Amino acid sequence: MTAIRITVTKTAGSVPREAGTQMLVWEDRIEGTIGGGTLEWEAMAEARRMLQDGRKTHTARIPLGPAMGQCCGGSVSLLWEEAATMDVSSARPLWIYGAGHVGRALVNVMNPLPAFDITWVDTHADRFPPADVTTLVAADPARVVKHAPDHADHLILTYSHEMDLALCHALLSHDFHSIGLIGSATKWARFKTRLAALGHAPAQIARIACPIGDPTLGKHPAAIALGVATAMISPAQSQTKDRTA
Repeated sequence: MTAIRITVTKTAGSVPREAGTQMLVWEDRIEGTIGGGTLEWEAMAEARRMLQDGRKTHTARIPLGPAMGQCCGGSVSLLWEEAATMDVSSARPLWIYGAGHVGRALVNVMNPLPAFDITWVDTHADRFPPADVTTLVAADPARVVKHAPDHADHLILTYSHEMDLALCHALLSHDFHSIGLIGSATKWARFKTRLAALGHAPAQIARIACPIGDPTLGKHPAAIALGVATAMISPAQSQTKDRTA
């Protein structure tokens, strides 16, 4: 389906979002944000006029204060361009195992981010709340690992330590971009011993990040989700994924 991609190409002064920020606009929905407010509303309206008129590109420099009545006071340059379809291939595949409190919080935080294409795995369909992501029911989640893309990120947070271990074992036997495992330092120490006994080399085991999240934020599911999301969208983290937390 045809969409219009809006990109912030240049900024000056105080603005809501930085250069490079993008959003997609279809006739019936949007994905992403360039900062909200009147600027975004007018940019969306222009995108939908382009869809109606058949125009493929448009550019504009917009002073936020005089033109939009926004308090930021800076200016932004925008590029509107036709996007035949959303480029799903550019989104990072993210597989989340577990639909408990932390899993739900993670999906709530990560799903609005256009950088990720989420597959959510759990053992029973009734464990999933309504969510606009791909859900996958598997009595044995470790057995679906073989279907994950080789470059996927994985977050493991099921209700069972044995299930978590089986997933770690399966993923270490499969190509991946990153693995994050929920748990304490004690749990991770035990897992390292058991994974080594299963034949995995120390360097490979060290690619699993455990614990996940930012401990300074606390242990509330939403706090864990915020810590994980912040780490995953950090440019430095994206470039050095294969590390121990």
